[in-house]
Amino acid sequence: MIAIIDYGAGNLQSVKNALDFLGAKCVVTGSADEIINADKVILPGVGAFGDAMKSLDERGLSDTLRRAAASGKPFLGICLGLHLLFEESEESPGVKGLGVFKGKVIKIPDTGLKIPHMGWNSITVTKESKILKDIGEEPYMYFVHSYYINPADMGIVSARTEYGLPLGIAVESGNVFATQFHPEKSGKVGMTILRNFINL
Repeated sequence: MIAIIDYGAGNLQSVKNALDFLGAKCVVTGSADEIINADKVILPGVGAFGDAMKSLDERGLSDTLRRAAASGKPFLGICLGLHLLFEESEESPGVKGLGVFKGKVIKIPDTGLKIPHMGWNSITVTKESKILKDIGEEPYMYFVHSYYINPADMGIVSARTEYGLPLGIAVESGNVFATQFHPEKSGKVGMTILRNFINL
């Protein structure tokens, strides 16, 4: 069973629809017990860093997600779900993230390109990856974001894209995976990534 975290934000239905299409057992839940007892966890996200952390804290889910990430079970963050795994974000100064990874989330600098970065961009896989395998050379993925990750340990970055400068857009460390792009909105390649996650 895969728990899709419901904290009152995020594009939950599109993630659930993708998992249903792939035949995965899943539940949209805000229950700490269901999350801890699930085989895998997906933390989706759309919206602002501070609002999301406030909602997780108010629902008592922040510590639950830290425990889930530390438990060894496969854990996938998507878009804002990637950002929330870090310690802080320039989007919401003073708000603490989940701190699963050390580092912060910073605003995409003005290089003359439109911000937010919205639409299709090719990605380059930068290290051997359990969920980014079998996706071909520099596939195109769907993005919507104005901020990107700046990890303390660049070794966790598993993929990059170019948008005025190289941006780290996926991480992988042990059982924890996260992507800046939306696999559930990225066609066949995105489905391959979700299937890889399901099959872990």
